[in-house]
Amino acid sequence: MPFDPRVTPLTPVQARVLATLMEKARTVPDSYPLTLNALITGCNQKSSRDPVMEISDGQAQEALDELRQKSLAVQISSTRSTRWEHNFPRGIGVPDQSAVLLALLMLRGPQTAGELRINSERWHRFADISSVEAFLDELRERSEEKGGPLVVLLPRAPGAREPRWAHLLCGPVDVNALQASSSAGTVSNASALQQRVDTLEAEVTQLRATVQLLCESLGVEPPTPAATPASTE
Repeated sequence: MPFDPRVTPLTPVQARVLATLMEKARTVPDSYPLTLNALITGCNQKSSRDPVMEISDGQAQEALDELRQKSLAVQISSTRSTRWEHNFPRGIGVPDQSAVLLALLMLRGPQTAGELRINSERWHRFADISSVEAFLDELRERSEEKGGPLVVLLPRAPGAREPRWAHLLCGPVDVNALQASSSAGTVSNASALQQRVDTLEAEVTQLRATVQLLCESLGVEPPTPAATPASTE
C-alpha cells in the first residue's frame, strides 16, 4: 500500500532528507547514491532551501532509518561505505514528474506553478506551466484509496499575482500560519528597502556637501543638479 501521510506524516527532517536524496539523484548523478556526510551537506545548504536547516548526523541517520521503514529510502552497503538512495515514486505511488514537484515543495516551501517549472529545470523539463498544473491537479485530486491528496492550493496572498501550492506529506497545512509568515516577510523586505533608500539619500547629501566645499576651495562653480523630469500627468 502506498505511503499515506494522513496516517504517518513525515517530520520536517524526514522531508528534507528525502527531498535531498531526490534532488541529488537528478542533479549530481555521479555522486549518487549518497553517503551520510554528503546527504547532511545537501540538507544543510543555504541556497535553494526554505527553511534553511541545521541537521545533525544523528538526526539524519534517524530520519533515514524511519524512511527505510516507510519504504521511501534504501540503504546500500559496500566494503567502502554505506550509501542511501530514495524510493519515493514507487513508495508513494506517483509518476516521476509528480515526485519532482513534491520534492521541490519539500525543499523550497510553497511555490506557484510558474516557480515550480523554473526550479525544476535541472530535474525535469516540463513543456509549459499548464503541464505543471496538470500534475499538481492530479496530486490534489488523488483518491482516498491511494492515500488522499498530496498537495493543496493555498489562497492567493494579498498583492500576489498567483496562488502558491504546498505539499501535504508532513500533514495538513496551517494556511493562517503560512500567510502570516509571508506577510511578515513582505513587511521585513519593505522595511529593509526603505532603510537602504534612507542610507543612500544621506550619502548623496553628504557627497553634494563635499563637492560644494571642493568647488568653493577651487573657485569654480558647482555642477548644477540634474533637473527632475516634469510630470506628464
